[in-house]
This record gives sequence, structure tokens and C-alpha cells, in this order.
Amino acid sequence: MSDIINTAVAALTEKLGGDAFDGSAKFAIEGEGAIIIDADGVRASDDEADVTMTADVETFQAILDGELNPTAAFMGGKLAIDGDMGAAMKLGSVLS
Repeated sequence: MSDIINTAVAALTEKLGGDAFDGSAKFAIEGEGAIIIDADGVRASDDEADVTMTADVETFQAILDGELNPTAAFMGGKLAIDGDMGAAMKLGSVLS
């Protein structure tokens, strides 16, 4: 598992603040791996999820750092979303 994935799991866990996420979402980071966010928390995994969001490392890091709004990333073609758009929007509000 890459350092980027390990760092992202820790950062997302902190952002969620111990709250459970209703549903499941996967961040697929190109060339690095995937992260699942669900009722059990955040973990490195490539399991199936309600929604999969795919981005490159730079885009994902900018979203995580709060420098890039997930909606703006999607509209600008930097973030691909496959699956339940409602789950993606719910997760976007947690990350903002």
C-alpha cells in the first residue's frame, strides 16, 4: 500500500471525526490504489461501493486539503463519478 493511500486514510478518518458514513463510497486514486468510506469507517480497499470517484493524486490531494471543491473538480473534468450521485454529494459535503 502506498504512502499516499495511508496518509489519505488517516486524513479522511480525521475529517469524518468518528461519524459513520451512511452508504459506501470509493476513492480510486490513479496509480496508487483505492479507499473505501462506509459505516465501518475509512480503509484502504478496492471493494465495491455505492459510488466510485476517480481522480489523479494531485486532484485528490487538493480536495482533501480543501483547496478544490469536489463539485468543481467534477464539473472541471478532474473527478470522475460512477454510481450513486447522492452518495457522492453527501461525501462532498463532509469533505468541504
